[in-house]
Amino acid sequence: MNKIIARSSKLLVVALVVLALFLLVRPVAAQEINIPDINLEIGGEDGDLVTSLQVLLLLTVLAIAPAILIMVTSFTRIIIVLSMIRNALATRTMPPNQVLIGLAIFLTIFIMAPVWQGVIDDAINPYLEEEIGTDEMIETGLVPVRDFMLEYTREEDLGLFYELSDLDRPQNPDDVPIHILIPAFVVSELQIAFIIGFIIYIPFVMIDMIVASILMSMGMLMLPPVMISLPFKIMLFVLVDGWYLVIESLIRTF
Repeated sequence: MNKIIARSSKLLVVALVVLALFLLVRPVAAQEINIPDINLEIGGEDGDLVTSLQVLLLLTVLAIAPAILIMVTSFTRIIIVLSMIRNALATRTMPPNQVLIGLAIFLTIFIMAPVWQGVIDDAINPYLEEEIGTDEMIETGLVPVRDFMLEYTREEDLGLFYELSDLDRPQNPDDVPIHILIPAFVVSELQIAFIIGFIIYIPFVMIDMIVASILMSMGMLMLPPVMISLPFKIMLFVLVDGWYLVIESLIRTF
């Protein structure tokens, strides 16, 4: 009986504490909370509308910039060749990915500078000066990019995507739709990049084979050939000024 009375007393104390906290907190919770109004709209004067559309267009371009850089420029060929050089040298992470990607980006800017200059002069500047509309800007801006992609796209790759899409063959280059031109251009870039990478691989593979044969003839089967061939491959690449030759060859392919 005493235990029951003690337990009931404890429950009563807990209930009183909860009630007191509720009475203390309630006035605070009952206070009105002012939430600021948030309003996102595009409107106002004509100048404000043009500025808002320019900001929206800029944000859209920035969001899809990586895809544009990879798909419609020389970036794909450059980064693949640079990566294959690193693999051929067997230096693993040297140069690091940040260096290779940065070099590929700046080489892409150098190669694509005339194309982007044409886009700026023919499409973007007239649009900013309100001489042309948005549709005409997009159509005019695609012309230099289309010409660049068509120049380095193989007919076999274009024919492949026309065959898969069941479309009639175009009568002239201007009739090629952009959704067919872009994947055909990327496939062509992959083909060219792997051809260049294969040519680069040949001398380094020969060094690996020579070193492996020498080690086997000496009975040093437990020694990895890569450890011995790596300094010779780096020395060969440095002596022939490999980076200069590779960069020059890549730029001259465009």
